[in-house]
Amino acid sequence: MSTRERILDAALDLFIEKGFDKTSLREIAEQIGVTKAALYYHFASKEDILMALHLRLHEFGFDALTKFDDHEPTPAVWADVMDQIVDQMLAHRRIFLLHERNQAAFEALHREEHDESHEDLQANFRRVLSDSRVPVRDRVRMAAAFGAVLGGIFMAGDAFSEVPSSELSEILRDAVGDLLR
Repeated sequence: MSTRERILDAALDLFIEKGFDKTSLREIAEQIGVTKAALYYHFASKEDILMALHLRLHEFGFDALTKFDDHEPTPAVWADVMDQIVDQMLAHRRIFLLHERNQAAFEALHREEHDESHEDLQANFRRVLSDSRVPVRDRVRMAAAFGAVLGGIFMAGDAFSEVPSSELSEILRDAVGDLLR
């Protein structure tokens, strides 16, 4: 694992445990056994580390939405995309917990930096859901299915932390299936 990834993983743990504001760069460096100077080689600031962690979330959506470059956005294709997103989100549940526990830090980060990837992701999402080849009823159901997944993992914070990922995955897939029928 690269030093950069080790820094991000250590920061993720500390930001969840102590909070973004109460974690120092020194503590992150100590966690992985590097100097603070080595940390600065990879990240100019603690905010840059937080942004890098945030951008991990965007990878899920970008990867999934690229499927629509080659396919019409039907409910069946959407269900496949939701399967992919559920798997990715559950594999990285700690990133969502990070967001839940550090909302103020993320709000400040978005005010300070223009996050083009965030806008691109939203534009891609709107593009898919605006496709007039798909009946409005199906597009609304597709949007609701995505909302169910986000609500079940991201918006719920650690409300379902005791639920094993395999069980939560099954429940979310059932909800998506119900919405897309």
